Amino acid sequence: MEVDEKLIKLMKTYYGKIDHSIGYPVCQYPNLSGFGEWYAKSGMCDMVTDNVGNPYDGEQLLLNTTVIEREVIQTMASLYDIPEGQEWGFVNSSGTDGNMHGIYFGAKKLQKETGMLPIVYISKEAHYSAARICDVQNLEVRLVDHDRQGRMDPDCFRKAVDPSRPVLIVFAMGSTFMGAIDDQDAIQKVLEEVKPVGVYKHVDAALFGGYFPFTEYRDMVSMKKHGYDSIAVSGHKFFDIDEPCGLFISRKEILESQRAYKVDYLKNDMPLITCSRSALAPLKFYWIINHVGFDKLAEEASWMLENTEYLQHRFDEINYPAWHMPCSNTVFFKRPSEWMRMKYSLANGYLPEYGGDLSHIVVMQHVTKDIIDEFIGDLKEH
Repeated sequence: MEVDEKLIKLMKTYYGKIDHSIGYPVCQYPNLSGFGEWYAKSGMCDMVTDNVGNPYDGEQLLLNTTVIEREVIQTMASLYDIPEGQEWGFVNSSGTDGNMHGIYFGAKKLQKETGMLPIVYISKEAHYSAARICDVQNLEVRLVDHDRQGRMDPDCFRKAVDPSRPVLIVFAMGSTFMGAIDDQDAIQKVLEEVKPVGVYKHVDAALFGGYFPFTEYRDMVSMKKHGYDSIAVSGHKFFDIDEPCGLFISRKEILESQRAYKVDYLKNDMPLITCSRSALAPLKFYWIINHVGFDKLAEEASWMLENTEYLQHRFDEINYPAWHMPCSNTVFFKRPSEWMRMKYSLANGYLPEYGGDLSHIVVMQHVTKDIIDEFIGDLKEH
C-alpha cells in the first residue's frame, strides 16, 4: 500500500501542470480513452510481447503484433503519398530512432551504389539528433546555415556540396526551435545543378508530419511530389499517443538495397539497427486510426493552427516581440522571466537575428485560448 500511495502522490503533482506544459511538442490530451481499459480486460497486460526484427518477414517470436504493425504502416504511408504496395517501415521508439534508420539506410544505399560513404547535409536549425547520429555512425556531416525563416539556405547548401561524393540530406520538416520547414524544391534545384554522384533524401517530420496530412499543406510531406526516400514521424506529438514512439516509412527498394544480416536466432535477415520493439505502440497507432479517426485529427489540426494565430495575435496586441513561420504551430518570442519559464515549461533558444535570448510555445491540441489568455496575462505582470 505504501508503494501505491507514493505513486498516487507522484501523479497528483502532475495534475495541475498538464494544461501549462506548452513549451514542447507533446499533446497532453492523449486520444487513448478506452485503450487502457481494453488492455487490462483483454489479458494482454499479463503477457510479454515483442515485435523483433523486420515486421514484413513473418513472426520471429510467437507473441507479437506485427500483423497490426504492417496494417498501421500501410495506412499511414497513404498519408504521405507513398504508392500502395511499395511502402515499407516499422513502428519505432521515437523520431530519433526514425532519423537513425533514415541516415543509416541512406548511407548504406549510397555506399552500395557509388562505393563511397556520403557526406550528410543538415540545417543548423534542424534537430540535434541528426548530427549526433552522424557522429555515432562515423559519417562526415556538414551543417548548413539557414535563412531568416530557419530554412536551409540553398546558396549556402550549394557552396557546401561536394559533387564528387554522395549527398545524404536531412530535411527539417519543422525545426526544433523556430518550427522552420526546409524548402525541398529549392534544394532539389541545387542538386540538379551540381549533379552529385548519388543522392538520398530523408525527411525529419517528427511533429509536422503528424498534422500536415490533414491540412492544406499535405503536399509538403508528399513523397510523390518531392521524391524523398524516407520519413520519420513521431507518435507522441500530434498523434496523441501517451509515450514516446514513432514511424519510419520508406519504399521497399530502400530496404532491398541494404546489406543482409542473416540471424539464425531470428530465423531471417535483420535489416534494423535495433532489435526488440514495443508491441504496444502499433496497437496504440491502430487505436488512433480506428477509434479516433482521420476526421477528428483534421479537426484537431485546424484548431491547433487557429490557436497559433490567436497566440500571435495576443502577442501583437501587447506589442511583445514574437514570430512564427508559415504553416507552423510554433511561436517564438523574447525570453520572459524565469518564473514564466517554470510555470509554462517554456523551451529556450538563442537567435541573434531576432534579438538573442528567446523562448517558444508549441501550440498543441491542449493549448486552448483560455491557456493562451492566462499566459498573456501572466506575461504582462511578470
